[in-house]
Amino acid sequence: MSFALPRNVPSFESSQRTLENTYWTASGRTHQNGHTNGTTLGNTLGGIFEGKQAGAALPMYKDKPYSYGGSSGGQSRKSLLRPRRLWLSLILVLAGLAWFFEVGPFATVEDAAPSKTKVKGADEWWSSLRPGRRKGKDEKLWLERREEVKEAFIQSWDGYSQNAWGYDEYHPVSKQGSQMATSGLGWIIVDALDTLMIMNLTSRLSHAREWMSTTLNYDQDTEVNTFETTIRMLGGLLSAHYLSTTYPDMAPLTDDDFGTPGEDLYLEKAADLADRLLGAFDTNSGVPASSVNLKTLDGIVSKDDGGASSTAEAASLQLEFKYLAMLMGEATYWTKAEKVIQIIDDNGMEDGLLPIFIYADRGVFRGNNIRLGSRGDSYYEYLIKQYLQTSKQESLYLDMWNQALRGVRKHLITYSEDAHFTILAERPTGLDDEISPKMDHLVCFMPGTIALGATEGLPLAEARKLKTWGKQQEEDMDLARELTKTCWGMYKAMATGLAPEIAHFNIATPPHMYDDGKLESWEIEDWDGSAGGNMSWIHDFIIKHQDAHNLQRPETVESLFYMWRITGDSMYREWGWEMFQAFVKHTSVEGGAGFTSLNNANTIPPQVKDNMESFWLAETLKYFYLLFSPNDLLPLDKIVINTEAHIFPRFKLQKNLKTGWARKPRDEDGNMIPDAVDEQKVIKEQKARDEKKAAKETKKVDPKKSAIDKSGDVPKKNDPTLKAVTLAADEELATYPPDAKVKNVEVVATKGKGGNDDEEVVMRATEKGKKEAKSYSS
Repeated sequence: MSFALPRNVPSFESSQRTLENTYWTASGRTHQNGHTNGTTLGNTLGGIFEGKQAGAALPMYKDKPYSYGGSSGGQSRKSLLRPRRLWLSLILVLAGLAWFFEVGPFATVEDAAPSKTKVKGADEWWSSLRPGRRKGKDEKLWLERREEVKEAFIQSWDGYSQNAWGYDEYHPVSKQGSQMATSGLGWIIVDALDTLMIMNLTSRLSHAREWMSTTLNYDQDTEVNTFETTIRMLGGLLSAHYLSTTYPDMAPLTDDDFGTPGEDLYLEKAADLADRLLGAFDTNSGVPASSVNLKTLDGIVSKDDGGASSTAEAASLQLEFKYLAMLMGEATYWTKAEKVIQIIDDNGMEDGLLPIFIYADRGVFRGNNIRLGSRGDSYYEYLIKQYLQTSKQESLYLDMWNQALRGVRKHLITYSEDAHFTILAERPTGLDDEISPKMDHLVCFMPGTIALGATEGLPLAEARKLKTWGKQQEEDMDLARELTKTCWGMYKAMATGLAPEIAHFNIATPPHMYDDGKLESWEIEDWDGSAGGNMSWIHDFIIKHQDAHNLQRPETVESLFYMWRITGDSMYREWGWEMFQAFVKHTSVEGGAGFTSLNNANTIPPQVKDNMESFWLAETLKYFYLLFSPNDLLPLDKIVINTEAHIFPRFKLQKNLKTGWARKPRDEDGNMIPDAVDEQKVIKEQKARDEKKAAKETKKVDPKKSAIDKSGDVPKKNDPTLKAVTLAADEELATYPPDAKVKNVEVVATKGKGGNDDEEVVMRATEKGKKEAKSYSS
């Protein structure tokens, strides 16, 4: 055991210090100082017992305590700020052990005030992670690793806070910010709100809320992307509302408590933004335009792609708008978003696989390019998640998901030539043309989503006990494992250990497809050849120079998180730890300004891009943190996570919020029955033909004066046919209000039924006449 001196200490001269002191005084409570870069009693004890107090950062659940966390005890503890106090601090630590073990092995630790701290450069980060690391089989080690993730987040956030606060984009190398709109949209701040909560970074959250309440204003004459603004901003606000109300001990603040003026800040901002985004849905078809002006509320179709919206963007707004509809009791949010899926499904695309563009004005697809990477990805993700969001009450979304997954197996799954990596490929010119062995990193969301769909969020061992579990679910889990392995290979194939944006693969000619028989991939334990293992697997990957950039994307660690939670296989945590180390080693910016994306991740040293994506804070680091956390933190069977890693609850359908549409008739494979491709259109066309035919055989008459037989002759005065017509007319007219003047009445003479040649006259009011009568009676 060894005592760990604090790497970084806060400065009392920071400009933030006055703000923080004011905040803590006004809060009415005494908080712990748990800044990862500072040192507290809890941190000191963590140093004694080989590292930081790893479990200390999380608070208690609202309804039950964490098994790894205890009460804060209610007394603040001063940081150990000067080395000369070290021995005194040790004495205090020993004196506090009795109290410590009475309360529990871990104390709830909140973050210290943001301050100018001594920060770690890339070399310091790397050296701090490497020495003496062992396989992470015990929970204490994973909690320590989680704290390293938290440090990376703090360094990223504080670098942004000090150099570009309030800006939408952050460039950590040049230490500058830039805006996407005149006054800023909160692109980074709002996107990271729920990560601040989950990591219990209270003072930083308070700073963000203060900025939101005083500065954030969406009433700006600016054009924004409908999809990105929905998943990042609207999703971030809704997630912050959910966590702050359901788990109030996560980064607790007093200004959002019940009855305070700021209690609904997140929800009010969300509703205001959503009302502005609704303008995008005002198209001829109901498919949203790709952009919207936040002030004029005008939807703006894409200036590229022939004016079409991308399929993923149009069909990945539903989780957000449905949750807001539930919170607000406003059905408009629900129906606008849901209508999009109906329009898409009514196109009846083969095997549930969609082209990546759809026209907003007509609701039909553009081109035949089919892929689950960019512009296609989250449509599929939101099918199964909509089913789970409404507590599995909307089975049509499960049907659509299962149909699409069968289509993926049939048309898109192939294998690399030698090591037999499973590839989720593309069909750029349609399902009947050649396959392209290409995978965007974006596709790596899919293995985790497949596992989520198979178990519905339950651990695998529990899911297998369900009556619904069967061969299909086992095959789904197998596909999820193999695709996760391929995504991990994308990292190991690169010089930095960080994945490219796009990977291509060597495949056989003709390609071996899933329906040709599943191929077993190589068992690879020595991925980097350090133990003399076979490295020939790497030749299955083709990394083109223009695709070698790394944008800090989260999709692979997202799938590792799901796979760990569902299977319990620690291999996925180990892969995640290696991935995190690579980010620290190659993307940490000197001077502590944060972490940057890379222009080329396949060279040493890598070429930096000087940009920190908002999803680095909102998704990538959040998924790392959750991957290394105990499983009862945000259990998967209680939540859904949107495509920007924002957390929403599952809920039940309500009276005015329910599925407003049904799928058209399908065959057993889920494909639309040809005769029912456009059932309503067929009915309408048949009705028009019938009316046209009837018009040739009928003539408008006064039913009490004359009737027309089939030949067109007018019956004589005493003709029994005329009497029959008169009687029929009287009976028909008797069904309307006595004062109704129904003028449009048709008399139709037809051949008598029953095989005789007698003429039979049938009278009916025309549709126009019926409408007149109905209007009169009302």
